[in-house]
Amino acid sequence: MTLQIRFGQLSCICSLLAIYCGPLNAATATEQAILDRLNALEENQRHLESKLAARDRRIRELEQRLDIDPETDATVDHVIAPTTVPLNESVAIAPTPATPATQDSDEDRDYFGRLRTGGGGFTLADTPMGTVNFGAWAYTRYLNQRALDSSYTDSFGREFSLDRRNDFQFNKVNLTFNGWVYDPDFRYLLYTWTSNTSQGESAQVVVAGNFKYRINKALDIGIGIDALPGTRSMYGTFPFFNKVDNRTMADEFFRPSYTTGIWSAGALSDTLSYKLMLGNNLSQLGVNATRLDGSLDTWSGRLQWQPTTGEFGPGSGYGDFEEHQELATNFGVSATYSVEDRQSQPGTDDIMNSQIRLSDGTRLFIPGAFDTDGRVDRATYNMVSADAAMKYQGFSLSTAAYWRWVEDFKIDGDVPVDDLYDYGVELQSSYMFLPRTLQGYIAASKIYGEYGNPWDTSIGVNWFPMHQRLLRINAELLYTSDSPVGYSSIPYLLGGDGPIFNTNLEMKF
Repeated sequence: MTLQIRFGQLSCICSLLAIYCGPLNAATATEQAILDRLNALEENQRHLESKLAARDRRIRELEQRLDIDPETDATVDHVIAPTTVPLNESVAIAPTPATPATQDSDEDRDYFGRLRTGGGGFTLADTPMGTVNFGAWAYTRYLNQRALDSSYTDSFGREFSLDRRNDFQFNKVNLTFNGWVYDPDFRYLLYTWTSNTSQGESAQVVVAGNFKYRINKALDIGIGIDALPGTRSMYGTFPFFNKVDNRTMADEFFRPSYTTGIWSAGALSDTLSYKLMLGNNLSQLGVNATRLDGSLDTWSGRLQWQPTTGEFGPGSGYGDFEEHQELATNFGVSATYSVEDRQSQPGTDDIMNSQIRLSDGTRLFIPGAFDTDGRVDRATYNMVSADAAMKYQGFSLSTAAYWRWVEDFKIDGDVPVDDLYDYGVELQSSYMFLPRTLQGYIAASKIYGEYGNPWDTSIGVNWFPMHQRLLRINAELLYTSDSPVGYSSIPYLLGGDGPIFNTNLEMKF
């Protein structure tokens, strides 16, 4: 009230000055200065009133949470002294449940952070010097392999017993921190990745990450741990799969994995993108640096073309949750080259295990792999894949083909072959029966190899109870024939022949 009286007095004075000095040109500058000063004072008053209103809202919220009537309850002065609270600070108290009658509107409530769409996590800090985002991905799985045959026989007549599972697992947890610092083009990704089904293994917990610097849209340089882009599923599509954290048998058999290296990625045009990576080996998670051969001769690259719409949904992933109203198409080709030796291979149950195997599942580098007294100590892996996919109004269809050559064996003892050649195919299709709610899918693949022709097929359903792509309940019935792949974090069991059931609850933010 005092400020308003003073402003009124100043206004009257200015009016009198304006009448008295109006004819005088010399007084014009003085009058303008007084008016500018008045405007500044009025702006300060509005700013002060805004702060007072914000403080009053905080006080009301505290009174409501504590169920205090400021008119009758004398304890209010002991809870909070309004006259001592700085205008630019909020007061924190232990939260108590609020009833609908006492909840403030969204406009009056202060929120800490914000959720980024598309699985980008919560923004914890957004400053002129950098940002911090926190995200999490995890899922629980029930897996039943009891209907599989209890043993299998490989292509050399050796029989093995199968350890069939029937259990619940909080399968994996991935906690990430990402953002930029100092320069928006310099970004970081730091994460902890656990595989809880591999308790006690060397890579049950992985703490890793990478740095990237964007020179322009066509040249984004990265260094650290990342995926070798040898197949479509290794080109940023995770976790936008039809399945939950597992691929078809053929993709799992042929693909490379994650390693430390340096890469360049970017957009060559509005519809064409690429990634080219130089890495340590095919799969480094769980492999000590002292076990690497030091030759730095793992290369992988991919070209991806999206000619019709220039996009293919989040991560260019599988399934048309977004229900494209225009036909979206995606084509890709990948190639990978690596010289591998037996000491640089991950453990059989390590996270994201990827090993060179014969098509009956036999690991190439184990002694006696070919049922002789010899072993392969070193080999060159070459793999090419090509894929095509489309999405339209909730329907998606994708296919892929794989070709692999393993050659240049360095052997110890007697090994009856000099090289290996295998190829395979994959088909996946899905449909949104209820928009943003219910999806069904089928998937199948087959491997044509020198030591057997294994295959798999599956049918599954995804329910999105909150109509969000990255929160779903999945159920899948999978049938495998002499599976050449398998480790503890995926449903496949090495040598498995028969049906497998798994159901999952997956969440990512």
